[in-house]
Amino acid sequence: MAYTDYDFTSKKSLKEAIKAGKHITVYSPGIGTVPTNGRVFLEGPHYPKAHTWYAQGLMSNGRLVKITK
Repeated sequence: MAYTDYDFTSKKSLKEAIKAGKHITVYSPGIGTVPTNGRVFLEGPHYPKAHTWYAQGLMSNGRLVKITK
């Protein structure tokens, strides 16, 4: 699972940011890397807060461009 560069409190706010054209990057806080292109699995808000949302997104050239689920 990965986090977005900004600590979104809900999946809805993440979707709105993507729709508004914000440049959102993704990183993995643990072991592993995030693909530059392709599918990525997200969770939020960031640790130590309890995760309240999970999402599947699409990366393109290192940028999160779409939430697919």
